[in-house]
Amino acid sequence: MIDAGDTAWLITATALVLFMTLPGLALFYGGLVRSENLLSVLMACYSIACLVSVLWLICAYSLAFSGSGEWIGDLDKALLSGVGRDAVAANTAIPETVFFVFQMTFAIITPALMVGAFVERLRFDALLLFTLLWVLLVYVPVAHWIWGGGWLGQMGVLDFAGGIVVHLIAGVSALVLAIVLGPRLGFPDDVRPPHAPWMCMVGACMLWVGWFGFNAGSALKANADAGMAMTVTQISAATATLVWIVIEWTKFGKPSMIGAATGTIAGLATITPAAGFVGPGAALVIGILGGAVCYFMVGFIKRRLKIDDALDVFAVHGVGGALGIMLTSVFIDTAFGGIGLAEGRSIGDQAGIQFTGIVVTLLWSGAVSFVIIKVVQMIVGLRVSAETEEQGLDLRLHGERGYNM
Repeated sequence: MIDAGDTAWLITATALVLFMTLPGLALFYGGLVRSENLLSVLMACYSIACLVSVLWLICAYSLAFSGSGEWIGDLDKALLSGVGRDAVAANTAIPETVFFVFQMTFAIITPALMVGAFVERLRFDALLLFTLLWVLLVYVPVAHWIWGGGWLGQMGVLDFAGGIVVHLIAGVSALVLAIVLGPRLGFPDDVRPPHAPWMCMVGACMLWVGWFGFNAGSALKANADAGMAMTVTQISAATATLVWIVIEWTKFGKPSMIGAATGTIAGLATITPAAGFVGPGAALVIGILGGAVCYFMVGFIKRRLKIDDALDVFAVHGVGGALGIMLTSVFIDTAFGGIGLAEGRSIGDQAGIQFTGIVVTLLWSGAVSFVIIKVVQMIVGLRVSAETEEQGLDLRLHGERGYNM
């Protein structure tokens, strides 16, 4: 039977997760680029949301969440065929239409996260084609493997709200695309600074608020698990932010607004896979580790490896998601305030399962993304011309300016 309380909460959570992409992520990324590229970032997030919504209805939802296949679902629910108004989603007390849209918002934000890796240089038609193929060939299979009854879920991989399904595969795929695409003009020594740190902060705040729907909503009920997921989300985000501030303050003498906002996102990404499984003390530790490790990885990717992952998608989301997945295997133990491991399973056993999930999905998302990128490159091309990149994508690709003054 449909439970009114659960349904009301999931409708609210769905709106919050969509709020993360539109307008949260759009403004967060938009503030970090040159003013000449602001609209291109907003347009990318906006268009991805629309494209994935339609694709989710046509076939992606059915392939991810219907059927009993270990590797992929079936097309029985394509176009929501056979899903009546009163149909209840499996193992829940909410209408399947609500579950459908809730999961749609996850499918929307995952490719949107990758926008940060290739800002200021990717063609718009390449973005749309890449997103379409990537959702079908990377996101849908991984979502099915872990959340749709597939083989990784059967193995026992624990991912409460998307450490693997959202953050890891987005981070890895974004890194591959950034490598193939090549760096921005002037990288690494002559890249212009973010044009609007205040906009970045506003977007980060919207992401932070929306993340409560992301994590607490993944309980799929209005219950104690949702309440704890919300609690640990706040603790981890706040802790990681403070860690980032302290590191910058110690290292440079001045803590930055952009650094603080990035620390917040690192803390949110790292707690995501653990949110419904761990307690407040664990969230504090996860926030400390998430802030410190992601900070180190930002510098390692850009300065040591010279990869222009422009807005640090892999360092924050990929690394944060993977770190959270591994920490889940430790802090889920009742000794640390978690809900407890499966019967007969030790922390080491769970860590091995979690690591297997990370490796498999990392290899899958990296390899398939590379093939998709090459296919897109052959069909429409990838990178804008040097002239377009210098002038800015807003005017050349979209015929508009972010600021008319």
